[in-house]
Amino acid sequence: MMLLPSPQQLRYLVALADHGHFGRAAAACAVTQSTLSAGLIALERQLAAGLLERGTAVKRPVFTPLGLELVARARTALAALEAVAETAATSRDPLSGPLRLGVIPTIGPFLLPRLMPALREAYPRLRLWLREDLTDRLVAGLEAGRLDLLLLALPAAGTMETLPLAQDPFRLALPRGHHLASRDSVPISALAGERLMLLEDGHCLRAHAEAACGLPRGIGTNNDEGFAATSLHTLVQMVAGNLGITLLPQLALDGGILGNSPVITRPLEGTATPGRILALAWRPRSPRAAEFAGLAPTVAAALNEGAGAG
Repeated sequence: MMLLPSPQQLRYLVALADHGHFGRAAAACAVTQSTLSAGLIALERQLAAGLLERGTAVKRPVFTPLGLELVARARTALAALEAVAETAATSRDPLSGPLRLGVIPTIGPFLLPRLMPALREAYPRLRLWLREDLTDRLVAGLEAGRLDLLLLALPAAGTMETLPLAQDPFRLALPRGHHLASRDSVPISALAGERLMLLEDGHCLRAHAEAACGLPRGIGTNNDEGFAATSLHTLVQMVAGNLGITLLPQLALDGGILGNSPVITRPLEGTATPGRILALAWRPRSPRAAEFAGLAPTVAAALNEGAGAG
């Protein structure tokens, strides 16, 4: 009978790949560095294969090609083992215990203040761990088993099941006195030639705005001026300073992003309402899929609670 690696050995291997440092990997696994090193050496002997390059002058761990392949397989195996435990836990007490939720930064600050109290009230035994990051990194964390559920905006690339929750239309934000401010609504065609500022590359909202408004990819970078907005709040301040105009999602407006700034908004005209779709996402065939879908009414209620508040 083949001797199989233990889950702990696989955790050591994945942790070392994630952290790129023996000490940090050991801390993440709550063991000493010598324990982690011994566990990996035992794994190599058990498999009769080298997973790490030895005797190099490089201080960080260097994986062999086989080691890299086994890291990927170890992630899959650990996710499958977690799914076994999750299935049993779900049958005993749905929506209880830890839930690792990833949220993109153009949703989190505007929805979580309403959503968190609602979740605590509806599911008092749920322990929620939050991770705010860009979409690509959150999807990678979901696929690797480091996250359980995502709250993001569609369209988004990745291997996941999605449950759309609500439309989140864009509105044009511009300074008072701008020549477009006199209009009740602004056609998308009127944006041509305007200094349109968007978030820096990597934010899905940028791609959504470009696609929804039919804008060429790369517009609004402002590289010649040295601007690179990393948040919607920064974009609002740039518009308030008469540096240009921008697109803001209704969710952020409902969340009060404008505050007392001298910025006004106008709806956009087009063949369809430009915007994005807010959604929940989880791994395909997740044993907790029914649980995650069960969260949708609570999330949708929090969205509706803020509608029209901005």
